[in-house]
Amino acid sequence: MIAANSMRMEKSAQASQTSKRSPRLAIVGGGAAGFFTALTAAEANPGARITLYERGQKWLAKVKISGGGRCNVTHSCFDPKELSTRYPRGSRELRAAFHRWQPQDTLDWFAARGVKIKREDDGRMFPVTDDSQTIIDCFLRCAQEAGIERLKGVGLKSLTARSDGGYRLERTDGQTDGADAVCIAAGSLKASPLVRAIEALGHTIEPLAPSLFAFNVADKRTHGLAGLSVQDAEVRVNDGGKPQQGPILITHRGLSGPAILRLSAWEARALQEENYHFAISINWLGQTTENQVREQFNRLRKRSGKTNVTAKVFDAIPRRLWERLVSVSGISEDMRWAQLPKDQENALIQELVAGSYSIQGKTTNKDEFVTCGGVCRKEIDWRRMESKMAPGLHFAGECIDIDGITGGFNFQAAWTTGHIAGESMANP
Repeated sequence: MIAANSMRMEKSAQASQTSKRSPRLAIVGGGAAGFFTALTAAEANPGARITLYERGQKWLAKVKISGGGRCNVTHSCFDPKELSTRYPRGSRELRAAFHRWQPQDTLDWFAARGVKIKREDDGRMFPVTDDSQTIIDCFLRCAQEAGIERLKGVGLKSLTARSDGGYRLERTDGQTDGADAVCIAAGSLKASPLVRAIEALGHTIEPLAPSLFAFNVADKRTHGLAGLSVQDAEVRVNDGGKPQQGPILITHRGLSGPAILRLSAWEARALQEENYHFAISINWLGQTTENQVREQFNRLRKRSGKTNVTAKVFDAIPRRLWERLVSVSGISEDMRWAQLPKDQENALIQELVAGSYSIQGKTTNKDEFVTCGGVCRKEIDWRRMESKMAPGLHFAGECIDIDGITGGFNFQAAWTTGHIAGESMANP
């Protein structure tokens, strides 16, 4: 009898150890955060049974189109404190998370798998192939080698906690699965069927709003100038807010480029409240002041008084844009600097350093733009990316109320949160 009891206890202990070694893990979302969560979990616990669910028909769809098809993998900002300042929402939480996994860790991870990453002058980092497929192929190969089950075209309709621990997953194809731990890494929660399930598990969804979008402008100052760009401009919302510096691109619909996208990120919720009808002020000369421009004009009067004002003055401004700003300031084509009336000079200075533009809507790439809002940050244990309400439920990536400006920062947030979530799920 004693021997039998001892044998049963030993088998029970072995079963318990096997269960710990081989948890069943479900990752919802086949994008950047989802894949990185799954791959990290597989590396942390090779015995884990991992299933990756993607309701769409393509894996890593946003990775494919990001950076103009090159994939802006990360940014060469390696200080966690400085890096965290690039996030309009989530800065404080990500600062601590970046001490766990930051851009250098990302570069090392890819290098160990044969993917070389290069740095560009503005700090953005891309695969040396300039092809996002390089990143996708790496993930797919690693997932195959790790034995991760991948279900494409299969999403989740609902997610409920089981009384005995773990979760019951109702799939969009009518089947049900069970999991010991689940990670929601489904990207934007806009129109997601998971919102109701997440809320039912006790979580709050912060209001969703588009981020990283271009501005629609119908203005004679930019009409017909699509394709022109100014590399060091400054833009701000007229009623206040933090100015953003960087390139501005004139498009067929209005304005885009890094400075515009950054402004859209920092002001995402405020602009949504205005229904995307608002005014911005542009300094086409970056941080050059009105007085500095006036001094430049005074020198031109003295040294080049016979030169036409339409002749380009500033190297930073394309010729056609300069001519347009001169024209809308009421200055004739044959006006010379020595003859320029004070009121027209003032009008031109205003156009250069504080031109006001009326925005009449936004333009977003439906696949590429980022959404701010999502699962409330305070309801997540950032040491494990685990729910404070529902043990075994984790979150990674854009479904959380975090978002970064353009430049590789949103992917880095996906890698960081995915890494922490994957390690935590693999070792509960």
